[in-house]
Amino acid sequence: MTGTPLRVGLVGYGLAGSVFHAPLIAATEGLALDTVVTSNPERQQQARAEFPDVRLAATPDELFARAEELDLIVVASPNKTHVPLATTALKAGLPVVVDKPVAGTAAEARELAALAEERELLLSVFQNRRWDNDFLTLRKLLNEGELGDVWRFESRFERWRPKPKGGWRESGDPAEIGGLLYDLGSHVVDQALVLFGPAASVYAETDIRRPGAETDDDTFIAITHTSGVRSHLYVSATTAQLGPRFRVLGSLAGYVKYGLDPQEAALRDGQRPGPGWGTEDESLWGRVGSGESPVTGGGRAEPTLPGDYPAYYAAVAKALLEGAPNPVTAREAAAALDVLEAARRSAREKVTVTL
Repeated sequence: MTGTPLRVGLVGYGLAGSVFHAPLIAATEGLALDTVVTSNPERQQQARAEFPDVRLAATPDELFARAEELDLIVVASPNKTHVPLATTALKAGLPVVVDKPVAGTAAEARELAALAEERELLLSVFQNRRWDNDFLTLRKLLNEGELGDVWRFESRFERWRPKPKGGWRESGDPAEIGGLLYDLGSHVVDQALVLFGPAASVYAETDIRRPGAETDDDTFIAITHTSGVRSHLYVSATTAQLGPRFRVLGSLAGYVKYGLDPQEAALRDGQRPGPGWGTEDESLWGRVGSGESPVTGGGRAEPTLPGDYPAYYAAVAKALLEGAPNPVTAREAAAALDVLEAARRSAREKVTVTL
């Protein structure tokens, strides 16, 4: 890519904005982090220290007042603001990236998608875990037929956080769109749909386990896909012993992988994309085999492909500058929200929901 980089306005400089979006935007050829929106003085100072040339705005209104000076808006603010901010950006004629979940309901996501299509603007959803190392490795195994016909997909995003941290993500106010179902659930459901196709039915169990917790912190989702694959998805903050990140069982072999992709930890530590980015130690590789446990040495070690979060923003830049495909569409995100809404209903009514 050549020419003047696209000027990016980033709304929000909490965990999502400062750890994920800002560093990845700054590392992407064709994009330039122009403005960060945050009213928090400490976060303003942090943004200026990390990106000395960045401009600061205290409110989204300040940003939109000079919309003509920007080429892309990234919404990394609390969940309840995603729809109104994305709507304002699209109506101002600006392409938008929205952190997940793009909206609180599938209907809202489809309304946003329709608005973007009407305005002929990019609306992309930041589903970064499509570029996790284990997910990329599993896609490779599936494409190569190593596992045969997949029968069951188990995916876990588990943590041990026996005390709530507080904040809007753990708020019981429905307007905040908090809880693990919509937080980590957005990731595991999206991955399952990408790998194995649309959902035919959904069953879920959601619990509030920790004293003082206000919203779900231990959730299980079972999806029966139209392809026949069954996905069992676990998201939890109350798991004292962590299970495998992936356990995938097919007609020829299975794949078992422990541990989380290292990119989030690297970004939190202040590391930036470069040579060797996203790689993990050989001792953490998953195993492919049949008839024996990986713990006892069954099967063979499967080299884990490097994780590649930078690929998301590279694809966004290419979509805007060259007309390449949108890496994650709002309609794909709406399909995942269909599942999350069905899961919420299933857990509440203790029924299996057909989609």
